Amino acid sequence: MAAINHGRVLLGGLVGGVIANIGDFIVNSMVMADDMVRMAQRLNLNQAVMASPAVGMTWVVVDFVYATLIVWTYAAIRPRFGPGPGTAIKSGMVLWAAVCSVLFGFQSMGIFTRDSFFKSAVLSLATTILAALAGAWTYKEENASRKTLSHQ
Repeated sequence: MAAINHGRVLLGGLVGGVIANIGDFIVNSMVMADDMVRMAQRLNLNQAVMASPAVGMTWVVVDFVYATLIVWTYAAIRPRFGPGPGTAIKSGMVLWAAVCSVLFGFQSMGIFTRDSFFKSAVLSLATTILAALAGAWTYKEENASRKTLSHQ
């Protein structure tokens, strides 16, 4: 079994992260904008802080980490499920399900309203699938013969 090509995981994380950031920008600034304002008002959050560059940069980093974890998962399950879009989607859905499970717990505590949670979950699934496809598209296993030659 080939080792995970960590350089390609990072490259895929960058590519997938760009897609995730574009998707999240569209979702959060356009589609979910009213929901975000209502959540801030309901929870008495400072909207200026929520819209600050520091918070924005935090979410940019989160999307790159998330995409890198998706591509790492793709690389890890690829030997079992085979390369390709189906495996990429599976890898994205694993991380999406994990994150949504935690956020569903917060929804049950009242941090998110039920309708906002489900709308956000569906939209983030679309973004996750696109990021997974883009990130996995860049992933390649290391060439076994090149690796053998370099160790001699």
